[in-house]
Amino acid sequence: MATSRAARRRTSLLGRKIFAPERVASACLLRDEWLEHGLRAEPSDRPTAEAAVSELYRLVGASPPEFVWVRSPVAAPAVAMAMGLDPGAWQPRLNDQLPPSGRIATLLSASRHRMDRRLRRGQPPWMNTAQREAMWTLSPEEAVRAGVPVEPILALAVQDSLRTSLSDGVAAAIRTLLPDTARDVLGIAWYGQQDAYRVGYYDAIRQAELAAFRGDDLRLLDIQVALTRATGWWWSLGPVCVMAERPTVVHTEPTPNARHNERRLHHPDLPAIGFADGSHVYIQHGAVVPDWVVLDPTPERIRGERNIEVRRCAIERLGWDVYVDRAELELIAERDDPGNPGATLRLYDAPSEWGRPLRVLLAVNGSLERDGHRRRYGLNVPEWIDDPLSAAGWTYGLSGDHYAQLVRRT
Repeated sequence: MATSRAARRRTSLLGRKIFAPERVASACLLRDEWLEHGLRAEPSDRPTAEAAVSELYRLVGASPPEFVWVRSPVAAPAVAMAMGLDPGAWQPRLNDQLPPSGRIATLLSASRHRMDRRLRRGQPPWMNTAQREAMWTLSPEEAVRAGVPVEPILALAVQDSLRTSLSDGVAAAIRTLLPDTARDVLGIAWYGQQDAYRVGYYDAIRQAELAAFRGDDLRLLDIQVALTRATGWWWSLGPVCVMAERPTVVHTEPTPNARHNERRLHHPDLPAIGFADGSHVYIQHGAVVPDWVVLDPTPERIRGERNIEVRRCAIERLGWDVYVDRAELELIAERDDPGNPGATLRLYDAPSEWGRPLRVLLAVNGSLERDGHRRRYGLNVPEWIDDPLSAAGWTYGLSGDHYAQLVRRT
């Protein structure tokens, strides 16, 4: 009996016998392929995208729609309004039928729930403290060997990883380009290639043979795979679908301390996302910023900026030393940094326009950057602190005296 169970845990992938840890490793490789699809910057495969959407319409009992292509999601609201299109009601109504968008959403949601049940084979897995720690500290393959259930590993290493990079990163940045009224005009958006965080998750499970899905769910997954690989954002507006082209540029960098190949948007000098119609987003290390932060940061603009993250990016773009000098910040005090020999801590008054009384501690990073230099950076501290050592200690949750006893900080 034990031999039979062991045999059932093995499957054939690429012509060789493998065990569950290797299947999970295979799913992670497939995740990386889906990440590439989600970040692709090239023209859409329009015939494939239109065929996939038409098949979704057919599955919900609707006739194939007319397709209108736009060069970016930004152009979609104006096109929909010019054509007099109505997104219809997405939520269930008392009358007999939803519009195609609602029926498609319901179809896809029901399929995901069925596949989730097949993966977990019953109730969601319970994990003890050691298993939870293993899931967060070990590689996915090592976590399986440590006894962590496969489902939460896949959710973390595949689905959450793709969601962080594509949905929380790229799609969220693109949404900043759309007017607040876009949802009223267009209804629910499907994110095309950025929907890889969902579609790629189930496809990776399928290809790694970690669960056996129903035939109808597999056929529906094939349609979604084709659509996600073929296009950017799209909207179902009854008899018409508005289809947006993919970006022409997407620039990313590895997310610091990421464990599952997460990436964040960034380009030091150019838009991190751009479309054929000229719409674009500047992004600094994952933070969406106004164009001026990259193109022309000035002390005057920084002084009037109320968003802390935008202000930080602009100052770092200009350089803290340059900003302090040009903005003529008042120096309160300076001390040698005992936690960073050879470096100096300087405490300044922050501009009153920043919204509340603050001071800025200018410090030097304890570790070297890639270019061999130590980065100078600023930290906001309470306005009642008047000693740089106390300010530095406050950022670590220490008193100034305790901070002064540090051998070295990082």
